[in-house]
This record gives sequence, structure tokens and C-alpha cells, in this order.
Amino acid sequence: MIPPIASRFVAGETPAAAFDHVREANEDGVKVILNLLGEHYHDREDADADAEAYVSLLRDIGNTDLDACVSVKPSQLGIDIGADVFREHYRRVVEAGDEHGVFVWCDMEDADTTDATLDAFEGLAREFGGGVGLCVQANLRRTREDLARLVDVPGKIRLVKGAYDEPESIAYTDKADVNEAYREDLEFLFKEREAGIAVGSHDPKMISLAGELSAEYGADYEVQMLMGVREDEQRRLAAEGVETWQYAPYGDKWLSYFYRRLRERKENALFALRAVAGV
Repeated sequence: MIPPIASRFVAGETPAAAFDHVREANEDGVKVILNLLGEHYHDREDADADAEAYVSLLRDIGNTDLDACVSVKPSQLGIDIGADVFREHYRRVVEAGDEHGVFVWCDMEDADTTDATLDAFEGLAREFGGGVGLCVQANLRRTREDLARLVDVPGKIRLVKGAYDEPESIAYTDKADVNEAYREDLEFLFKEREAGIAVGSHDPKMISLAGELSAEYGADYEVQMLMGVREDEQRRLAAEGVETWQYAPYGDKWLSYFYRRLRERKENALFALRAVAGV
């Protein structure tokens, strides 16, 4: 059972619990991206099991009226086992999404997997006509070239700042440099794409910039934030007519994810401490 402290960031251990969370978020106008917790598998059986779980999840979402989609991780689908294993499972999940009319996102992980992830995404996006989306990380020095490659690819692009600790030779490591790269990449997307832009950020300045760029260039966009982080702002944006999605993980592998959320943001740690202290 997930303790109350962690349940702020995790939408339950089962699909049924996750669906309850989706219904609650939808009532506030917030749509939900569901992610089954699990990553960096080295056993084929684990990757097989999670691919099957996603196929079932997509079928179940398709049989509801919920505003929800899914997001998978390459290492969850077996990229650490082999790029061929990842491609096989990714295709299977995308085929299920296409069959049931449910959008499928693919997260981006560490830089060693970027090329294989981009190649698999581009192929499936062109084949299935845009029912898929890919996350790209502004902290990587290569990202502008990757965005140029993806300009005419169907589907959606989620721009995030990047959470992986990459070497300075391939990534911006100073916060100010990452912010500047994010702003420049965001403007590039709005200039070059008419739609399919996802602003994956909790930074009010970046969200405000997206609104300004949309007004200037006429491109449609959505905002994506994590479950448990700035949820009041998520509801406010949705109420103002901004398409707002919440990334909500679920599953029994919640403990490591919860601790990662605490390490990433000081306010999350303070929230947990207050909860423990009962204040």
C-alpha cells in the first residue's frame, strides 16, 4: 500500500487506482499521461511483462471516455537488453495505441540511448501518422539538431529541461545555460511547427513564454507537469483554456520514484517532512 506521503506523486499501484486518479483530474479539466513504473530492465521477461501491461492499459483506456494516454520508457521496453528488443516492444505498444485510439508518448532517458530512441520514434511516427510523441531534453547540446530532424515528423514533441546527469562535453550543466537552451528550443518549435508542441515544464517563465510564442506564431501547444507538483497551477491553466496534461506514474515500483521526486525538488522534500510531522 502506498503511504499518504508518496500518494501525492503516484496514482496508485493498480490500473484501477490509476483510472480513479484520472477521473478526478479530468473533473478539473486536467488530462492525464499514465506511466507504469519500471525501468532499466536487463531481463527480457520483465520487458515482455511491461509491454503486455501497456497493451492491456491502452485497450482499457480505449474502452472508457477518460482523457488519458500513456508514456513508456525505452529502458522499460528493453533498450538495455538490445535495441531490437526495444523496437519490437515499442512497435507493439504503438500498434495497440493505434488500434484503440490512444496516444503513446515515449520518454527520453540517458544520452547513450538517444539515437536508438529517435530512430524508433521517427519510423513509427511516419508509419502511424502521428499517434505518438517523443520527449527531447534541452540540456543536451545535440537537441537543436534533433529538433530540426523532427520538424516535419508527425506526432508531438515534448520539450523538457532534462534530469539526467550528463557530462559537460555533451550537455549544458549550468542552470542558466539550460534555461537559455530551453527558451531557444521552444522558440524554434513554435516557429517551425504548427501544432504538436508539448511544454514539459513547471517553470512559470517557460509556460508564460509558450503562451507568448503561441500568440506570435499561431502554433497550438499543451503544457505537461508531474503529478504532485504545482497542481493548483495545472488546474488554473486548464480553467483558462490551456490544454494541460499531468504525467502520473502508477504501479508497485513506486518507492524509488518517490525518493527521486524528493531529491529533485526541495519543496517536495519539505512537503514530505511536514506530512511526517503532522503540520
